[in-house]
Amino acid sequence: GLIFFILFLLLFFAVCGLANLNNRIVGGQDAPAGFWPWQVSLQRPSHFCGGSLINSQWVLTAAHCFPSVSASGVNVVLGLQSLQGSNPNNVSRTITTLIVHPNYNSNTNDNDIALLQLSSPVTFNNYITPVCLASTNSTFYSGVNTWVTGWGNIGISLPAPQTLQEVQVPIVGNRQCKCSYGAGSITDNMVCAGLLEGGKDSCQGDSGGPLVIKQNNRWIQAGVVSFGRGCALPNFPGVYTRVSQYQTWINTQITSNQPGFIAFTSTGTDSDLSVSCSTTTTTTTTTTTTTTTTPITTTTTTTASTTTKPTGKIFY
Repeated sequence: GLIFFILFLLLFFAVCGLANLNNRIVGGQDAPAGFWPWQVSLQRPSHFCGGSLINSQWVLTAAHCFPSVSASGVNVVLGLQSLQGSNPNNVSRTITTLIVHPNYNSNTNDNDIALLQLSSPVTFNNYITPVCLASTNSTFYSGVNTWVTGWGNIGISLPAPQTLQEVQVPIVGNRQCKCSYGAGSITDNMVCAGLLEGGKDSCQGDSGGPLVIKQNNRWIQAGVVSFGRGCALPNFPGVYTRVSQYQTWINTQITSNQPGFIAFTSTGTDSDLSVSCSTTTTTTTTTTTTTTTTPITTTTTTTASTTTKPTGKIFY
């Protein structure tokens, strides 16, 4: 029994985080088919949130994608390239179990994480593969490059056929992020990423979608798209649920065929440790509204008012 379990673990770790068709670096544009094979679209019946496949029957997403705590009528679509037209590799499942984190706070977006159990397992291939998850002892220093993917808010409308978008964004340390959002708004359960000069943000992705990082040819999910202020505004990076904080919780919910957890280890020293805010910003509550999602180049030089409410990255 033990030998079988060890072989199973080795087999799963041989699969997670490998994107066989993704062998080049691109950013802020259409993502070719198969580049992000763990990306899923949640549809009711149209796309409203993203998510990531973490084993053959479970998807990771944001709690705020399910304000009614009901997955009734939701389809999970995997292997999807575009929201319109032909998708020869897509597979669809319904949801049998929705698990929202018990400590999710819709006012602060703390613990903005949820698990979805699919109606039946999916078969892995070049277009459908689980992502690895960042384990508890992972470190994400300022400046480490990550990728965020999604279809975004089609209320603002991606150009047809509404192809999956990808954008590269660097980690912004929590101290720096607190300088922007207010010390009480950013918790240890969150991780920030984006260009401080603006122009790239997860509003180009979706709520619930993955923020991933590459290590030794494997892709590891560091964050779940959660909230932000405006879209790609200077000094306001996107805020993500910090996946590495939830290894114990995830493994408590998924007791068999557990996801592959890998420690991401940053090198050098973390410049965020030397950050101190020039001014103290006020803590604000969060609201969920729609945001733009197509790749953006911004020339804005003003800083958003500290009284502006951060916005979630979801639409209905």
